[in-house]
Amino acid sequence: MTDKLGQILQHTAEVRPMVHSITNNVTINDCANIILAAGGTAIMAQDEREVEEITASSAALALNMGALRAQEAMLLAAREAKRLGHPVVLDPVAAGASRLRSEMCSRLLADGLVSVIRGNASEIRALAAGEEHAAGVEASALDRVTEENLAESAAWLAAFSRKTSTVVLLSGAIDLITDGTRTAALRGGSALMSRITGAGCMLTSLTAAYCGANPNTLFEAAVTASGVMKVCGTLAERRVREEMEGTASFRTRLIDAVSLLTTEQLAEGLRIQLL
Repeated sequence: MTDKLGQILQHTAEVRPMVHSITNNVTINDCANIILAAGGTAIMAQDEREVEEITASSAALALNMGALRAQEAMLLAAREAKRLGHPVVLDPVAAGASRLRSEMCSRLLADGLVSVIRGNASEIRALAAGEEHAAGVEASALDRVTEENLAESAAWLAAFSRKTSTVVLLSGAIDLITDGTRTAALRGGSALMSRITGAGCMLTSLTAAYCGANPNTLFEAAVTASGVMKVCGTLAERRVREEMEGTASFRTRLIDAVSLLTTEQLAEGLRIQLL
């Protein structure tokens, strides 16, 4: 598995996939920069008059529910991506916190427009349960994946993956990635991730970049994205501790680490378990 992830890392930098992201204004710059750091190119079109054309020239599409005013653009772009066979990565930001967000996510899933879902435990549980609960953007303490509930969490996540015919990446202190048959758990990373805005959005964008370059191996591409963020989070925290810097520097160091990451560093830093 480690060799395969290294191949995905290298191939992405070689083919430079264009990722079309419809994302929220809070994190749009970080999302663009993390795609560039991975070796891809980024475009952030949200006007429904052009999104189909932009999607057609892109390798992958990332949809972030933080861009609530762009729902019609999301549908148009997702339908075009499906028609062309391009991966669509959904970030169900704060799913369950409002009917508007929940209904849009449900529509995308019901129409079979999503290839990969990347969210925290609260968001994905809200999608799986199909019910509203005001967990907000941050993962609820009751929903966190722990060593004690790892097997149970992996089982319901795999069932949800099979039901939606998607690869699911549940991110947190322990990341779980599944295609319904295979499931991987990744540990590591940095607690500073939770102290900056946009770590999850960046992971979604990174996932879209690797999926765009490797559309026939979406599970492995999603595992690569998780692994890269875990390893780079560790490297970034080490650097800010050495320099006695803070959270703003951590965000910059995180993007730096992604741009400089080698296959050897990825292999050395990975803490992966196949369940």
